[in-house]
Amino acid sequence: MTLAPHEAHLAAWAIAALTAAGVIVRPFKWPEAVWAVSGALLLLVSGLLPIDNALQAVGKGCDVYLFLIGMMLLSETARREGLFDWVAAVAVNHSRSSPQRLFLLIYGVGVVVTTFMSNDATAVVLTPAVYAAARKAKVEPLPYLFICAFIANAASFVLPISNPANIVLYGDHTPPLGPWLARFAVPSLLSIVATYVALRCTEGRRLPVTCESNVQVTPLSTGARTALAGLGLTAVALLVVSALDLQLGMPTAVMGVLTTAIVLIIARESPWETVKGVSWSVLPLVAGLFVLVEALAATGVIAQLARQLVAGVARSPDATAWISGGLIAVASNLVNNLPAGLVASSTVALAHPPQQVIDALLIGVDLGPNLSVTGSLATILWLTAIRREGEHVGFWRFLKLGAIAMPPAFVLALGARLLFD
Repeated sequence: MTLAPHEAHLAAWAIAALTAAGVIVRPFKWPEAVWAVSGALLLLVSGLLPIDNALQAVGKGCDVYLFLIGMMLLSETARREGLFDWVAAVAVNHSRSSPQRLFLLIYGVGVVVTTFMSNDATAVVLTPAVYAAARKAKVEPLPYLFICAFIANAASFVLPISNPANIVLYGDHTPPLGPWLARFAVPSLLSIVATYVALRCTEGRRLPVTCESNVQVTPLSTGARTALAGLGLTAVALLVVSALDLQLGMPTAVMGVLTTAIVLIIARESPWETVKGVSWSVLPLVAGLFVLVEALAATGVIAQLARQLVAGVARSPDATAWISGGLIAVASNLVNNLPAGLVASSTVALAHPPQQVIDALLIGVDLGPNLSVTGSLATILWLTAIRREGEHVGFWRFLKLGAIAMPPAFVLALGARLLFD
């Protein structure tokens, strides 16, 4: 039976809503990817989305897939070679038996990793190191692990490369580094500081008076040094390709594969164990989310959003910036910020709003996900990483902390952006 257009649109929205609920709640404790892919397949089987459109939607995420593949290979290689244990031991010794100093040290490292290697790298690369550090310091890991989740979003608009969602939203016209820093340096700083204060006030009470220090630092093996060099060279490569306004995925994938291959050749090991350790389910999760957004776009929502945006800008650009940034911040938690950024990018291409509105959308896409565990790919990667270590954080546990940390950072960052416009 063929559905009328309005019935087909309602059905597509219903499937998207149920899929989002599945990703958030994870019934039967099935992975998020199962629900995202199931929703996408249901759209195809029901005829609500042609297969050509679905394939096109999957193709839009190619750069993101390559980026993730490179980062996950780098992370797994570094983990297997003991690099994270070495980093953990160094961090614990620098804390000088102070859990509070360790908290600040990890936060600072998180800012650096997010800024120069992206928020996904913070989730994938830093999280295992932080867990190892907490174990060596003999403190509860979760307060420190939360740093990785929140700084991954709070610092994700310091540079264009700090978040793949930045590239998605701006498409092929990412602003040069100079103008970017002029617009986002102060908002980023306020976001980072506000998020630290929120985490320190909430999780700080769970820190003990003292912690273990002076742990033995095992010298780095040749493989670990190679992995460390690979991570450093990847950061440099990302800065260079960003300055040249090139896509980040392929260079990251090449660096990940090359570093892993060199380490395996040195150790004369099979690649199977490394490949098996990578969380490949993240890739179909992202692809499924892109398909869902494509189905929603087919309902005419982007054209409607563009019309609303044009009308809002005509009334008040600043008010529209606040409303748009707030709405996409919330929407990012419903459909994930990568697809939300894709919708925003398409809407901007139709509406041509002023720069402050586009920048407000970016801040919403980057900071909004700090509200819930489903808001950004980085947070989902973080969840995967901590589950691997035996830690578990539910939707409501994260939401309670996110409701305290996200709103002040968002208001301060967007307020600063509009104030200095």
